[in-house]
Amino acid sequence: MKVRLGITPIDKKAFSWLDWNRERYPYLARVTWETNGPLTITVQTRDQEEVVLLEANPSNGSTTPLVTERDPAWVNLRHDIPKWLPNGKGFIWASERSGDWQIEWRKRDGSLNRIVPTGAIKLREIGSVDETNIVFTGAPDPTQAKLYSVRLSGGAPTELTRDSGWHGARFDKSHSLLLDTVTPRDSMPRTTLRRADGSMIAELPSVAEKPPFIPRFDILQVGDPQFYAGIVRPQKFNARKRYPVIVHVYAGPLPAGSGGSVGATMPSWLLPQWFADQGFIVVAIDGRGIPGRGRHWERAVHKDFATVTLDDQAAGLKALGRKYREIDVDRAGIFGWSFGGYMSALAVLKEPKVFKAGIAGAPVTDWLDYDTHYTERYLGIPPADSAAYERSSLLSLAPKLERPLLLIHGTSDDNVYFRHTLKLANELFRAGKDFELLPLAGFTHMVPDPVVNEQLYSRMVRFFKKHLGEPK
Repeated sequence: MKVRLGITPIDKKAFSWLDWNRERYPYLARVTWETNGPLTITVQTRDQEEVVLLEANPSNGSTTPLVTERDPAWVNLRHDIPKWLPNGKGFIWASERSGDWQIEWRKRDGSLNRIVPTGAIKLREIGSVDETNIVFTGAPDPTQAKLYSVRLSGGAPTELTRDSGWHGARFDKSHSLLLDTVTPRDSMPRTTLRRADGSMIAELPSVAEKPPFIPRFDILQVGDPQFYAGIVRPQKFNARKRYPVIVHVYAGPLPAGSGGSVGATMPSWLLPQWFADQGFIVVAIDGRGIPGRGRHWERAVHKDFATVTLDDQAAGLKALGRKYREIDVDRAGIFGWSFGGYMSALAVLKEPKVFKAGIAGAPVTDWLDYDTHYTERYLGIPPADSAAYERSSLLSLAPKLERPLLLIHGTSDDNVYFRHTLKLANELFRAGKDFELLPLAGFTHMVPDPVVNEQLYSRMVRFFKKHLGEPK
């Protein structure tokens, strides 16, 4: 499939087709036309190792390169750049070429004017720019995102919001007002209307039902390299007992600016708390491959989804077991959805000595059957990179199954197609392996039905209690 982009005046039927080297850059990743800047498009090579920002001329369709980003693994796409400054002062860009995200002030022609330092604050998302300031979200650690302002002329960032947790800001057209939605660790999300300097105007009321409890969780760093990990104990925790442990996993790569599984936010831990209250300790571990800890950390999964990701989950679990007596690592289960479902099945297939039972929800089992743009970014382009796909597939591991495995999948899944689970089930069956399969009739990738959710999670708890046991 080839993509074209055209422009037509509202009162005419003529088109101006934009002209760029579509053979070299087949992916049209982003189109931006801001008040203060020209029409720009962001294009990518098929291998995603090169991204170019092009200025487009609407009258004749010609394009001129402004910025080119290259990376031997892949170039991450961002939805928040470019941000054009008023009065022809250029635009704000973000790049990973230094090893971590940095904010750049570029001239009108795309050449670098200066790097805008953010100190120890790691960039998440660029929110708003004017002639003197940039407002962005970021934090010193990957478990939260706060709102900051930094001057174009330099200097240390100023924190605009003191609340810990995860902030997301949206600005009005004048960049004088913002809606700040914060998700803290001890309450559900709340939204405030603020001035650009962070001062409060009003808080928007919420009609959402409040959860009956506040999750009991701790966030810490463990292992070598240091992983951020979260641990949830039962509300009626008994320090004299040892609990079977469940790893709640995702562990897959995410878009730039995203957070991992270990976040200082209350909603992240509601479901893990419910599981913990059934007689478990639940942990989450953010290993290599997730964003927020620099280029090298994130690209550790390049052309291999099945090694570093699983090694880090096992290492983090063992480190937590050494630190906390109440965690019985000899009775460890694992569950996740989507990439987390892939990880759960991978864990019991490759590491049966560590993970004694697994629940895989909507797992990708063969990466040749998943979204091309996503998968090729990390695993490369087949057939040249077939080894990466074989290394990351679950199908060849099916004969190694030794532990209980429950596969769950929506039959109408339009993201990870149901055939993924069917293909793994077929390989397991042919290898003479016992497993459980729970098809969710008519559901797509997620399960919004509260009745089905209640039955689903109750089934999962019964599965883990059967195979991991009760606290001792």
